[in-house]
Amino acid sequence: TQYSFKEVFGTLVAQKELFDVVAKPLVEDLIHGKNGLLFTYGVTGSGKTHTMTGSPGDGGLLPRCLDMIFNSIGPFQAKRFVFKLDEKNGVDVQCEVDALLERQKRDAMPVPKTPSGKRQIDPEFADMINVQDHCKAEEVDEENVYSVFVSYIEIYNNYIYDLLEESPFDTIKPKWNNCNTPVRNGDFIPPQSKMLREGQNHKMYVTGCTEVEVKSTEEAFEVFWRGQKKRRIANTQLNRESSRSHSVFIIKLAQAPLDADGDNVLQEKEHITLSQLSLVDLAGSERTNRTKAEGNRLREAGNINQSLMTLRTCIEVLRENQMYGTNKMVPYRDSKLTHLFKNYFDGEGKVRMIVCVNPKAEDYEESLQVMRFAEMTQEVEVARPVDKPLCGLTPGQRFRNQAFREELSRKLELRGGPLHRETEEQSVSEMLLQSFPPLPSCELLDINDDQTLPKLIEALEKRQKLKQMLSEKFAKNVLSFKTMLQELESSIVSKENYIQGKLSEKEKIIAGQKMELERLEKKTKTLEYKIEILEKTATIYEEDKRNLQQELESKSQKLQRQASDKRRLEARLQGMVVETTMKWEKECERRVAAKQLEMQNKLWVKDEKLKQLKAIVTEPKNEKPERPSRERDREKPVQRSASPSPVSNAPPVRLRHRRSRSAGERWVDHKPPSNLPTETVMQPHVPHAITVAAASEKALAKCDKYMLTHQELASDGEIETKLIKGDVFKTRGGGQAVQFTEIETLKQESPTGRKRRSSPSDPNPPEDAADSEWTDVETRCSVAVEMRAGSTLGPGYQHHAQPK
Repeated sequence: TQYSFKEVFGTLVAQKELFDVVAKPLVEDLIHGKNGLLFTYGVTGSGKTHTMTGSPGDGGLLPRCLDMIFNSIGPFQAKRFVFKLDEKNGVDVQCEVDALLERQKRDAMPVPKTPSGKRQIDPEFADMINVQDHCKAEEVDEENVYSVFVSYIEIYNNYIYDLLEESPFDTIKPKWNNCNTPVRNGDFIPPQSKMLREGQNHKMYVTGCTEVEVKSTEEAFEVFWRGQKKRRIANTQLNRESSRSHSVFIIKLAQAPLDADGDNVLQEKEHITLSQLSLVDLAGSERTNRTKAEGNRLREAGNINQSLMTLRTCIEVLRENQMYGTNKMVPYRDSKLTHLFKNYFDGEGKVRMIVCVNPKAEDYEESLQVMRFAEMTQEVEVARPVDKPLCGLTPGQRFRNQAFREELSRKLELRGGPLHRETEEQSVSEMLLQSFPPLPSCELLDINDDQTLPKLIEALEKRQKLKQMLSEKFAKNVLSFKTMLQELESSIVSKENYIQGKLSEKEKIIAGQKMELERLEKKTKTLEYKIEILEKTATIYEEDKRNLQQELESKSQKLQRQASDKRRLEARLQGMVVETTMKWEKECERRVAAKQLEMQNKLWVKDEKLKQLKAIVTEPKNEKPERPSRERDREKPVQRSASPSPVSNAPPVRLRHRRSRSAGERWVDHKPPSNLPTETVMQPHVPHAITVAAASEKALAKCDKYMLTHQELASDGEIETKLIKGDVFKTRGGGQAVQFTEIETLKQESPTGRKRRSSPSDPNPPEDAADSEWTDVETRCSVAVEMRAGSTLGPGYQHHAQPK
């Protein structure tokens, strides 16, 4: 399985490289007034705590973040207690006097609550914070002063505990051992869980949490190490020191601009910026059947997995809302972990996650779940925080003020004036006296000295003249300054009036805009309510649409099946109609042929009678035919009709069977029950044939040849047998079809001569009647029946009324 991430680090990656890529941008944002959140997530024993804390000689992300912060703001830190955090997640600025009182009160306490930078570093963690990189942030605002506050909490069994809280000794309720004797071993009372609150700026915070002001990396890490010793760690089979709680180390950076002189911090609270960086070491996800957890360990694992599942659910809902435009509620309140960092996911800062993976084969399934969740979190887009402008002095003002004070001190030192604080507080008259020329020596050593006094008088006169000049110049300057002040005051009054008018106009505009804004807000709420109703209605309609589409698809499929069944039935009925039509056409043709033959025979009988009657009428009356006797009649041969009988009187012969040319193939011999056995000489015989009275699909499926025996009456009244042959092949639908290829006709004829005696006549007929004694069908029929192909009166029949 392949997963893609923004950055992938190997097993041998250095802590510095990981810090430069992941945590350094978050520290820079912290110094510039933005919030940040950094997670370490993974299976138990995958190295989350090592990544966050580090090891001796190689510090992790947390000490490197602290080192970078103090390297960047070191020269610009405010004195201790100038910034003071309130109980509502805000910050205030105290004046120097209040801050000094706070410091004196701190120094008077027997146990200081904040660490002092003068104490010796604990050798247990000295190697972890000994970072030699000296990493610094770029573009630090040098006109601001900064102060760092740290706090350390843990989320254990979905309860929040303060790891920096100073718990007193339990002196009232001693603990009892197995021997029912009290034991005082210095154990602390279990700490009270803390509550989550939402501050005035709508940010979540932990109420009553200890926040310590620190001034160096050593102090900050000492506070962290003190809380780390209280963190809940228990042995499991997967990890000897498995973290059983989520730890959150919060770094808050307060910054405010200096005043115009660059000496004191501005007291306006709106100019203070408070940014926060949260470093979270999540507890490892694990399966209890592998850790063999029991009792409290089992309950801890359940709460850990529940909080991580809530985190995953929140990420999934955020992703779904962003991808599909839905507005599902994110279940932040289901877990203290997600509730605490709700603001980060709503766009109050950047969020980074470090996924730690253990290459052990036993962690394969858990690692797959971790990687799948971590890859999905990349698709969630957290809104970019709005940059808050930091109000401060003009860049370089602090250094210019400092340089001015240094230059002033240097000039006073050259003139012999004081170099201490009194120099800055001396009066204007003293500075004026120092600018006068120095007095000569006034000591009189001789009574006749006439040079000292004139020199002193001359110096005093010069000083008097200089004083008069300075006083005149001062008076002129005062006058000009008064006029300038009057002009400035008049201009200020006019500007104030103008500004007041503009302000009234702007206030009216603002009032109108507020009313318009309220109206638009009401309209927006109404439209939002309508949109919500429309979305619900659209959801209902979409559900109905899906149901109707499914019903339509099922109905269309049913109609298609019915249409296909109908087409098959139509094809079947069409075949039956065609077959029935052909059957009845053949039956009609057969009946018509039989009727025509019957009518021809009747017509021939009538013609014979008419001829005989005509012969009787036309013969001479004087000639009377002899009446033969009965014996003579018996000797007479039986008069025979010239019409051939359907059954031949030929002597019986032994039947011979003619072998079909296609005897090597399998045949279907179709003989209808109406066929008559003709018993002719050449009778067709096909071996291995299936003889059927009606063609069936079962018989056709077994054979590849087909033969139909069809009988009909010929024009001479004899039975004519036709053998209709064809090939059998399979159709696409799985049926059988016959393609006719040959028609073989069998017909029998009388072997006697064509001409016969028509009737007994005189033994000595006349010459003109010689031909009338012998006649045939042609002479006896006045109407001929002739077979023609394509006749509309029947198959092969067409009548021509041609008298012979």
